[in-house]
Amino acid sequence: MTELGRPTTAHALGLDGPGLTFDWAGVTDVGRRRAHNEDSYLAAAPLFVVADGMGGHSAGDVASDAVVRRMSEIASRPFATTDDVETALRVATEDIAVAAADTELGVGTTATGAFLSREADGAEVDFTVFNVGDSRVYMFEDGRLRQVTVDHSVVQEMVDAGLLHADDAEKHPDSNVITRAVGFDVDPRPDYWRVPARPGLRLLVCSDGLTKELSADRIAEVLGGVEGAEQAATALVEAAVEAGGRDNVTALVVDVRGVETPDAD
Repeated sequence: MTELGRPTTAHALGLDGPGLTFDWAGVTDVGRRRAHNEDSYLAAAPLFVVADGMGGHSAGDVASDAVVRRMSEIASRPFATTDDVETALRVATEDIAVAAADTELGVGTTATGAFLSREADGAEVDFTVFNVGDSRVYMFEDGRLRQVTVDHSVVQEMVDAGLLHADDAEKHPDSNVITRAVGFDVDPRPDYWRVPARPGLRLLVCSDGLTKELSADRIAEVLGGVEGAEQAATALVEAAVEAGGRDNVTALVVDVRGVETPDAD
């Protein structure tokens, strides 16, 4: 388990035009049934990443650590690109291969998150969301929760094919079987989505230890009722542990705010 970054408030980009500030915090817990925590996260602009080491595989914590540490090498610039993320994931895959050299089953991790991005000739700032595996990114805005990422899992493929109702997916015996991961000597293939960074937006990046314990309605209730990124992340993790805590639980919350200006005399 690796935690990179610390709770931050009023992080400003220093851009021309309408300003934005960002608050963020990450929280993780081993849960009630695991011997150790295989989740890792990075919370340092421009990158907000959660990696969930593969449960049941040796050195899953080493795999998740490799992802967030390679991602942290991007964090010296105000914005990132998809090329940055894919390069970091490829190098992390090489790191994981070294760690898995003496294992028969291999080692892997999911990787999901969001990074601040900006077109070269544009003024708007976006979050580019990426995903490999079944950890997730949600957006909460105007009181509504929306899942941004799509799981790379067997049950998601069954839902997409009309063979399984979405409400039954978490109860299916194959709910833990994913179809993409970082590691296992396979080239990682993230999917991407673009989310405008505007005041009032709240992003949640989380491992499946949270989503397997809390319904979408419960997640929305916490995100809508708890102010402050650190307080919201803490409340989500505590709720997931209290609901069962069958897996490691990690939540990273990012809030977007406008720049506050003093009233004119």
